[in-house]
Amino acid sequence: MQRRPITAERPTGALLAERYRAVREETAALAERLTIEDQVVQPCDEASPTKWHLGHTTWFFERFVLQAKLAGYEPVDERYERLFNSYYETVGPMHPRRERGTLSRPTVAQIHDYRSCIDEALLRLLESRSDDAELADLLELGLNHEEQHQELLLTDAKQVLFANTLEAAYSASAAPPRANGSVPLEFRFEPAGFAELGADESGFAFDNERPRHREWLEAHLLANRLVTNGEYREFIREGGYETPNLWLADGWTIVRERGWSRPLCWSEDLEREYTLGGWRTIDLHAPVCHVSFYEAAAFAAWAGTRLPTEAEWEHAAQAATPVEGNLRSTGWLHPAPAPAGQRPRRMLQLWGDVWEWCASAYRPYPRFRPLTGSLGEYNGKFMCNQWIARGGSCVTPPGHVRPSYRNFFYAHDRWQFLGIRLAKDA
Repeated sequence: MQRRPITAERPTGALLAERYRAVREETAALAERLTIEDQVVQPCDEASPTKWHLGHTTWFFERFVLQAKLAGYEPVDERYERLFNSYYETVGPMHPRRERGTLSRPTVAQIHDYRSCIDEALLRLLESRSDDAELADLLELGLNHEEQHQELLLTDAKQVLFANTLEAAYSASAAPPRANGSVPLEFRFEPAGFAELGADESGFAFDNERPRHREWLEAHLLANRLVTNGEYREFIREGGYETPNLWLADGWTIVRERGWSRPLCWSEDLEREYTLGGWRTIDLHAPVCHVSFYEAAAFAAWAGTRLPTEAEWEHAAQAATPVEGNLRSTGWLHPAPAPAGQRPRRMLQLWGDVWEWCASAYRPYPRFRPLTGSLGEYNGKFMCNQWIARGGSCVTPPGHVRPSYRNFFYAHDRWQFLGIRLAKDA
């Protein structure tokens, strides 16, 4: 593994142990709000059962930390190597992703026992090797990986409950404040020039965020806020899903084949949407979410605009720090309206609410080098046929995202909290 500095001063073993416990306990706490039956369901190919997330994140620490750092380490259960391996071909075979919901065993209780066993072993290792720099790097990668799965756990649980005809809720109290109006949509001018993009060497970042490099940006305009439910509903009512010249060819094919006529989680009458707090009347001033790249691009074409490039987005985000917004820490677990009292020309909602589709394919930066060994499969091999999304969502852990953070999805994906910010050429 190529080592990266985590912070200017590496955290002590005690601080790493404290962070490890906090992240692992938070994952378990998120799962506790679901029934055992909720935790074994897989409603679509993209979503994984809750118990699989609990097992996979534990396997990650066992496989890439304990086995790497302890000579002669014996796995808790060799069968877990196949069950909880996600996509690491160099590690070995894996259970098919779309069939994770067919596994009634191991049970949820057995997976929690597995988590406890690995936690004890890892904390003992950390106590004995508190000054091991490679161990610290592996732990930080594993903790950021687990935070990604905390977000996926909630995203996937939403699809589990949305598919349930009993109209269940993850948390009845999960709801953002409603607004009486929308911030006027304005476009902020950005002059042409070089931008410094990507993560530097200070602090943790995934390998796909590096190296830092320069890119030329043409003059452009970037919307001050996200596209709202009300604006998207107008697109629907004006025949957006019935107008082929608005759509990319593959998107139009999917619209016809799958019968798309509205965002995922909206009711057929366009009046209600499913949230982690249950079914609620659509807030017309809140950001639209659960739309694919194809839908985002079609809306932008209908609006006479385009989607921003990831370089344009990151350049704007660098000026919008610290990272504050509707992340999971608000407890709302759903996109919230931009406060109507905000100054229109200020960049709003860059952090949290929804992942923002960008008009950029997921590609390596100049001189990109993946991590060595099996961990090199984490990001690099997916740099084909996927699109960039930026900014985090309402279920992203606080402190997890940054201006350089790159998320990526297939163009047809809708199950994630995905939304739209508009841009224009200047």
